[in-house]
Amino acid sequence: MNRPERPPAPGPLALPRPIFEEEHILFREAARRFVEAEIVPHHAAWEDAGVVPREIWLRAGEAGLLCPTVPEEWGGPGADFLCAAIAIEEVARVGASGPGFWIHSEMVAPYLTRFGSEAQKARWLPAFVRGEAIGAVAMSEPGAGSDLRGIRTRASRHGSGWRLSGQKVFISNGQLADLVVVAAQTGNGAGISLFLVPGDAPGFQRGRNLRKLGGHAQDTSELFFDEVELGPDALLGEEGGGFSMLMAGLARERLAIAVSCQAKAEAVLEISLDYAREREMFGQRLGDLQAARHRLALMQTEVLQGRAFVDSLLALHLQGALDATMAAAAKYALTEMLGRVADAGLQLHGGWGYMTEYPIARFFADARVERIAGGASEVMLDIVGKAMVGRR
Repeated sequence: MNRPERPPAPGPLALPRPIFEEEHILFREAARRFVEAEIVPHHAAWEDAGVVPREIWLRAGEAGLLCPTVPEEWGGPGADFLCAAIAIEEVARVGASGPGFWIHSEMVAPYLTRFGSEAQKARWLPAFVRGEAIGAVAMSEPGAGSDLRGIRTRASRHGSGWRLSGQKVFISNGQLADLVVVAAQTGNGAGISLFLVPGDAPGFQRGRNLRKLGGHAQDTSELFFDEVELGPDALLGEEGGGFSMLMAGLARERLAIAVSCQAKAEAVLEISLDYAREREMFGQRLGDLQAARHRLALMQTEVLQGRAFVDSLLALHLQGALDATMAAAAKYALTEMLGRVADAGLQLHGGWGYMTEYPIARFFADARVERIAGGASEVMLDIVGKAMVGRR
């Protein structure tokens, strides 16, 4: 007698995502195929190397995963931010911390698109879209992280151009970058200005590829600028306008971080649920123990709340209504949530969760920096709190 086939086990609960249309679904399918074929099989080797090969950037460009919102006139697809979110989600979903695509696409390219001159856009954006040039943003310094006003890197007038000196640290894509958007103080109390520094500029040196707790495949570097001479076309936007440009860019950056953290939390929940179904303990599955089920239920609840929040903010951003305060709230909420979910998932795995051969260990280690990068959690709370009570 043939036994009836057991129905497939249900997965984690998921909310509908009505903001995504057919074109987005097709883009997601293509992005997922690319990630599964071109990133997943090689990521462990990239973690050992501490950097991803430039070839993966070229392939990502060919697949349309880079700079999806860059307008067609500058070589981009001219898609909406939902395509950018999809590209972020599909890389985050597999725990691929190495390819710094979203930094390139959602931090550097928007500065050029919004504030660059016609010549600056023509030089860099088409190459960004194709993956032929890689971008980085250099804000953090040894003595200035979340406090941008503490930046000491300086640029002074030199002939018709500029001379740049200083040091940056914790710069993602720092080893590979062909263009670095550098924040520097300019003379006469003008404040912070942004400069486009080519990777081959004389006097620009890359320091060591920093060894980190997580994100081992992502090149993160010290950068040094020793009397780097730049032409007049190196200034991005207006002199002294850097702080306002950075603030405008940070809202999008923090939304991108929230999108990434949500996708990672969903992945952590899924692999933890699979483990709970398969692991045998005390003569039964781990998932049959009430304590394990309750932990999974708490993780599920947090993930559902996160998804509702992130998708509502994506809708706001599409309407041009996402402000810096809401983006800070999202960055705080989603990074903290990922930390809790990753910790709970590792605990469910027991001793095996501490082994780096298990994906949960890498998700856990990679999650820790999210509460620091892009503005520490404490800074996010202060931004939200000041907006609530008013700042004197």
